[in-house]
Amino acid sequence: MKILVTGTAGFIGAAVAQQLLARGDEVIGIDNLNDYYDVQLKQARLDLLNAQTGFTDVRIGLEDKTAVDQVLKTYQPNRVINLAAQAGVRYSLSNPQAYVDSNITGFLNILEACRNFGTEHLVYASSSSVYGANTHMPFAEGDNVDHPLSLYAATKKSNELMAHTYSHLFRIPTTGLRFFTVYGPWGRPDMAPMLFAHKIARGEPIDVFNHGHHRRDFTYIDDIVAGILHTLDNPAQPDNGWTGEHPNPASSSAPYRIYNIGSNNPVELMRFIELMEQGLGKTAVKHFLPMQPGDVPDTYASVDSLTEAVGYQPQTSIEEGVARFIEWYRAYYAIR
Repeated sequence: MKILVTGTAGFIGAAVAQQLLARGDEVIGIDNLNDYYDVQLKQARLDLLNAQTGFTDVRIGLEDKTAVDQVLKTYQPNRVINLAAQAGVRYSLSNPQAYVDSNITGFLNILEACRNFGTEHLVYASSSSVYGANTHMPFAEGDNVDHPLSLYAATKKSNELMAHTYSHLFRIPTTGLRFFTVYGPWGRPDMAPMLFAHKIARGEPIDVFNHGHHRRDFTYIDDIVAGILHTLDNPAQPDNGWTGEHPNPASSSAPYRIYNIGSNNPVELMRFIELMEQGLGKTAVKHFLPMQPGDVPDTYASVDSLTEAVGYQPQTSIEEGVARFIEWYRAYYAIR
C-alpha cells in the first residue's frame, strides 16, 4: 500500500515508517522538524528512512491546510497514520497555543484531507492522558474520559470527538489508539527514560516525582509498532450492536473505534529506575519531589479490546525493553 505517516521524524513515527518500508509499503512522511527537542536526533531518524527505497520526505506543518491538501492530492495515499502532534503534558502548561495549532487545527486539516481525497482508513494517536481524573484501574475504553488534567489531554480527547464526527458524516473509517508510556531505542529526550539515562550516566541528580510511587504501563516501541500496523490493516467497521440508548464510547454505528495500546503490566517508577541503574552500571542520585500539576499517579491499560480486534499481544518485558534501550543509548551517545 501507499501510506501517509505524519511525524516521521518523531519517535513512534520513524519506527512505524521503518516497519512499513520493511514489509514493502510505500511511505510518504510528513514532519516539520520543529525544535521542541533535539533536532539532530530527529534528523538522524530521518536519515535512516531517507536511505531506504520507497520513502518520500515532505517537510510541512499540519497547521498548513493548503500544504496538507497538496500532499494528499499529489500522492493519493491509500491510508493515513497521524502521529504528528505537539507532545508533552508539562509543556502544555506554559505553551498552550502550540497544542491548539498542531493537535486541533492540524488534526482538522488531516480529517478534511482524508475526506476530500478518499482515504480508506485513518489511524491516529490519542493518549492515555485522556483518562485524566479517572482512577478506575485498569483503564478501559468504556470508562469516562470527560475530566482531562492537562490541555494536552484535552486536545487528544478532542481528536477522538472530531474523528467520530467525520466517521459519522462522511463514513471515513477512523481508529484512535491511546498510547501508554512508550519507550525504547530512538526515544524522546523529553521523556523520563532518556532524561534519566542522561543524568545517571553523568552522575547528575534525577527528579523523581510523586516520590517514585508513580506506576506506568511502560510499553516497548516494537510492541506499539506491531499494534499500529495490525490496526492499520483492519479498518474500523460500524458496531452493529451500538445503540444511542446505551452508547459504547469506544465504537459507533459509524466506522469508528478507540483502543488502548499498552503493556497491560504497570511498573513502579522506582523499579524502572533500578533497571536503568543496572544497565548503566551506576546508582542514580535521586531528588524526590511531589507530583506535578497535570500529572496522574498511575496508568494501567486494559488491552483486551485491541487483542480481540486485531490479535495485539505485547511481547517485551520491562527487563528486556530497558536493556535494549540502554544498549542503543550507549551506542548512540558513545557511553562506555
